[in-house]
Amino acid sequence: MKIGIPKEIATGETRVAVVPAMINVLTKMGHEVFVQAGAGELSSFSDDQYIESGAKIVKNANELFSQLDVLLKVQPPQVNPATGKNEIELIRDGVTLIGFQAPLASQQNINLLKNKKITTFAMEFIPRITRAQSMDALSSMATIAGYKAVLMAADHLGKMFPLLMTAAGTIPPANVLILGAGVAGLQAIATAKRLGARVEAFDPRPAVKEQVQSLGAQFVEMELPKDAETAGGYAKELPEDFLRREQEAIGSRLPKIDVVITTAQIFGKKAPLLITENMVKSMKPGSVIVDLAAEQGGNCELTKVGQAIEKYGVYIMGPVNLPAQIPIHASQMYSKNITNLVKHLYSAKDGVLDFNDEITKGACMTHGGEITNELVKNSMQTGGKNE
Repeated sequence: MKIGIPKEIATGETRVAVVPAMINVLTKMGHEVFVQAGAGELSSFSDDQYIESGAKIVKNANELFSQLDVLLKVQPPQVNPATGKNEIELIRDGVTLIGFQAPLASQQNINLLKNKKITTFAMEFIPRITRAQSMDALSSMATIAGYKAVLMAADHLGKMFPLLMTAAGTIPPANVLILGAGVAGLQAIATAKRLGARVEAFDPRPAVKEQVQSLGAQFVEMELPKDAETAGGYAKELPEDFLRREQEAIGSRLPKIDVVITTAQIFGKKAPLLITENMVKSMKPGSVIVDLAAEQGGNCELTKVGQAIEKYGVYIMGPVNLPAQIPIHASQMYSKNITNLVKHLYSAKDGVLDFNDEITKGACMTHGGEITNELVKNSMQTGGKNE
């Protein structure tokens, strides 16, 4: 097959879907690989590196998209501001598209993909099962986001993180609270501890308590629900009464906290509100909140998507697409994930997709002019509202 890697056109995107070191994974399978000129320049991978790795450089998107069988992307298809055309319009009918799709946010894309009979695999729909771990791009990108969030907080906090014994006196360590102990939260804990902070963490899933403690953080105790996660490993939406008690447990700690990193998200739903405006008022002036759930509505009531604001003396950041701020390693990790998925999808000698396979079926969003994913179908029926 002819596999293409375009230059991402989404605002602020610096990653590339496949790095030069992974090209040989595709060529060893017998595929030809075409890369748009400059596709890797923002992540420090040159066209020459791609050529040396066995890829062919194509001048522009029109030329690339017109000859492909499979298109590998990072971001969902975008409308190119220069041409006013959606990238999907450039893709030939019946082609396979693999990448993040954000289907719950873009009904127009879903309809275009369906009408052109494009087979679409969404990286965010990779099942969270053992044999799919090497393809789990959500976890890879969450690792980077958790790391970067702590560095952002440290950069804006008017204190140092570690305990210091100096001739000018003893400087106590910063107090950091991590809300949510998924992949991003655990990486945030590890990073804050490496910087020398005193770290606490909270998560409604009792199973993560041991993981939190193994990283040297204190687990915030409260009566936890027995059934707080789905079979796929995602956090469940919890009752209002539990959310209220959760806010109380968090709120009681906030007056002593210097940095809060919030990572709590519910797949396909609005992020839970964990920090109210009144809770922010209780925090010390100069404190910092980094809300990694900003794009899903935010865990903090005052969060502004893509903005950093100051309210009641507290600095509140709502960053988006943090992995794009560390493009070299983000691209390397994503590249490994997506090429492993390609290897899995096209493992049969005849190259026919096996929709009886749990990974293939679970990751597929559209195929043969139909929407195959139930969550996406429901989103279309409800007008994209998944509150």
